[in-house]
Amino acid sequence: MGAVKDYVVRHFRHFNSATVVDAARAWEELLARGGKMFLAMGGAMSTAELGTVLAELIRRDKLHAMCVTGANLEEDVFNLVARSEYRRLPAYRELSPQDEKALYDQGFNRVTDTCIPEEAAMRKIESHVVELWRAADSRGERHAPHEYLYRLLRSDVLRSEYQADPKDSWMLAAAQRNLPLFVPGWEDSTLGNFFVASVMTGQLRGYTAIKSGLEQMQELVQWYRGTDREHRVGFFQIGGGISGDFPVCVVPLITKDLRWSVKTWAYFCQISEARTSFGSYSGAPPTEKITWGKLELDTPRFVIESDATVVFPLIAGYLLDA
Repeated sequence: MGAVKDYVVRHFRHFNSATVVDAARAWEELLARGGKMFLAMGGAMSTAELGTVLAELIRRDKLHAMCVTGANLEEDVFNLVARSEYRRLPAYRELSPQDEKALYDQGFNRVTDTCIPEEAAMRKIESHVVELWRAADSRGERHAPHEYLYRLLRSDVLRSEYQADPKDSWMLAAAQRNLPLFVPGWEDSTLGNFFVASVMTGQLRGYTAIKSGLEQMQELVQWYRGTDREHRVGFFQIGGGISGDFPVCVVPLITKDLRWSVKTWAYFCQISEARTSFGSYSGAPPTEKITWGKLELDTPRFVIESDATVVFPLIAGYLLDA
């Protein structure tokens, strides 16, 4: 076995650590049976540079589709073109309101311990995506949010701007493989804000160049049905919120609303530091999903109550025999 796999199997024996091994082993077994894995990712995982393992999972065919928040979609690209100008603040818990204002005045937007340089990252991308939106708008084309970034990355127009190692960009790996991607609630993102501003300033004629979340749900239905004909599909969720709640509902949509036949999700795992209680942000526990027709009684189910930036690289390392 690889170094990470050997280590976690040897030492991770109980509680959350044992669940890490169980979840990784069940993912591995799903793939061995010809299954596919779907990843839902919320939080600030791209800012946390989880792309260093996600990109390799994509390249090694361990991950086959994703649903992410708009922030995770764009922040991987921001990091790619401005990594050396980011600022890390190890003592972020000690910042005062005055410290936060000073960071803002310096052109930084903070995400936990990471400060994103607005001009070097966000504004560097803005002109390029607006150009792509305008071209689509003029032709009457409509695309999902990620498709514009795929086009941008494939064009190589940003290559001279790369400051992070391209192999650590999960978006670049996804674009190269044309990974199926779904981005509900995209308007809750910096690029979503740019899009609204572009409409209001007359650069775009309206909002039609971006496909809505509802249209993306239809595409997810088509992807799930097509994949389900040949493969069982697992569901791995990092964090809570729309990136997880949106795609997991595709199964009951198909079976209950459309009354078409598909199998339920074949695997479920969630990493979250928020406990599942009283309708909390962490989402419903796996057993509750049985009552909605998303999972079966015998579906492998795991909840890891921990920090995804600690746990997920270990699971990835297990799968990659690192």
